[in-house]
Amino acid sequence: MAHSLEALEAQFLRKSGLFAGSIAHINKDDKDQITVRIMSDEAHQTSEIEGEILDRDSLQSSIRRHFGLATDYRKIAPAEAGIAELMIALYREYDAPLNHDRLFQWHGLLTQGRRDMREMGRYRSGGDPMQVVSGSIHEPIVHFEAPPAAKVSAEMEAFLTWHAHTAPQGAAPLPILTRAAIAHLYFVTIHPFEDGNGRIARAIAEKTLAEGLGHPALIPLSQTINRSRKTYYTQLAQSNHTIEITTWLLYFAQTILDALARAQELVDFIIAKTKFYDRHRGQFNERQEKVIARLFREGPDGFVGGLSA
Repeated sequence: MAHSLEALEAQFLRKSGLFAGSIAHINKDDKDQITVRIMSDEAHQTSEIEGEILDRDSLQSSIRRHFGLATDYRKIAPAEAGIAELMIALYREYDAPLNHDRLFQWHGLLTQGRRDMREMGRYRSGGDPMQVVSGSIHEPIVHFEAPPAAKVSAEMEAFLTWHAHTAPQGAAPLPILTRAAIAHLYFVTIHPFEDGNGRIARAIAEKTLAEGLGHPALIPLSQTINRSRKTYYTQLAQSNHTIEITTWLLYFAQTILDALARAQELVDFIIAKTKFYDRHRGQFNERQEKVIARLFREGPDGFVGGLSA
C-alpha cells in the first residue's frame, strides 16, 4: 500500500510539472479562459455534490469580474457571489495560513444569503453531536457522528496545528497528496459547522495541494468527485470509524490524479483550438464562425444537444 501511494505521489509531481509547462506556453487570453472555467466549474460542482444547483453563467461572470475581465455585468445572486469569492480567495491566498478566522470567513461566504441557518461564520454550538443519517424517521441509519459542539473548538485547534506542522515549511512536512487526503478527512470528521462542511473540506484539500505545489492549484477536484459521487461518500463512510485510512488515501490520491488529467485535457483542447484557427484563418464566413465558436465553447466533452439550421 505504501509503495502504491509513493508511486501516485511521484506521478502527481511529474504530471503537475507537465501541466504547469503547458499553461506557460499559452497566451494570456487562453490562460484566463482556462482559469475562469476551472474555478467556475469547481464552484458549481462542489455545490452540486451537496445538492445545491447554482447558475453557471453567474459564477463565470462573478469570477471574471474579480479578475478584472470583461463580463456581461449581470446581477449576481448571493449564493453565486459567495462561492465565487471563496474560489478567488483560494486562488489569491493559497499560501496564507489556515486559521479559525479564515475558515469563518469561508463559511460566511458559503452561507451568504441563507435564511435557514442559526450559525454562520462560526463553529456550531448546539448541544447534541451532529449525525449524518439516512433511512426512515422511525428507523434511521447513522452513518457518522461528529464530536459534540463543546469539543469542536479544541478539535479544530488540534487540526489547524496539525495542518501547520505538516506544511512544506512545517516541522514534519508530508507528501502533497497524503496531506491533502488527510486534511479533507480530518476536517470532515470534526464537522465543525452547522452546514457547508463538505465544501470547506474540498476547499481545504485544494489549498493544501496549492501549498505543496507553491502556486494556485487549477485542479478540477470537485468536478472529478461529482462524476462518482456515490464512491466518494462510500469512501468517506468507510474511513470515519477507524484510524486505518490507507484505502481513503489511495482513493483520494487517484481522484486528484484524475482531476489533474482532466485539467490537462482542457489545456490540450485550448491549444488544439488555437492551432485549428491558425490553420483555417479566413476560410469561414460569419455564420460558420459562430457555429464553430459555439461548438468549441463546450470544451473537451463536446457539444450536447441539437443545433438548428
